[in-house]
Amino acid sequence: MRLRVVRADPAGNITLFVLDPVERAARPRVAELLMKREEFAAEQVGFACTAREGFDGRMEMAAGEFCGNASRAYGMLLARQRGVTGKARFTLEVSGADRPVGVDVDVAAGAARASMPLPESAEQLALPAAAGVLVDLGGIVHFVTRRAPDEAVLGELEKALDARRAAGKFARMEAYGVIFLHEGRMTPLVKVPAAHSLFWEGSCGSGSLAAAVAESLGTADGAFARDYVQPAGTVRAEVTWKRGAAAAAYVGGSVALGETVEIEL
Repeated sequence: MRLRVVRADPAGNITLFVLDPVERAARPRVAELLMKREEFAAEQVGFACTAREGFDGRMEMAAGEFCGNASRAYGMLLARQRGVTGKARFTLEVSGADRPVGVDVDVAAGAARASMPLPESAEQLALPAAAGVLVDLGGIVHFVTRRAPDEAVLGELEKALDARRAAGKFARMEAYGVIFLHEGRMTPLVKVPAAHSLFWEGSCGSGSLAAAVAESLGTADGAFARDYVQPAGTVRAEVTWKRGAAAAAYVGGSVALGETVEIEL
């Protein structure tokens, strides 16, 4: 199988885009093989798809999950393909999102910002090793905790999620993670079971939004914004609250693109 791919770097969350059609059922295996290739050092894989009328593009992640950083990077890729040299706005279809995703691109600044799914729920959760807030972004769930990074927390989270799924919650959870906030930095640990991937990610867009939701939960109406410094980059997350509910959410930051290459898989 020969594939054209582009390596994208949205704030260190290395994403590989596959430009050629790949059947949905084969994508998790294709992504698994691509992430094993050392020359890419990719943390995740997205697939370019044919967009419906009214959209500028469609991108689907390997396991059908949503990814804010990949959405931002795909907007930048569309800008390159269309010869944009300044600013542009694209309306995308993205897997895991039940509404259009708007991406604002500034090619000259090497940055892009994406609208994000609004949190479906946010609840306090106490695990044996950590307490925090469990944020459901619809398809991806993050546990935000103020403690030093420790992979053991993920195992505890998985048990809590299993119990909730048995009770009928999180029916369409394609991915989940633990977002560690410690000593002024954010460290994301994210698992996508269908893609057989578990990464200490360079940065995480949805995790950044989950952190912003957790840190502003219960505050007065208005906008909350914070730059989350992560292992390989910084992501700015914004959430606007109205009458106790999230009304708008965004993540933004740097995006760099490599050249299109053709590989044999």
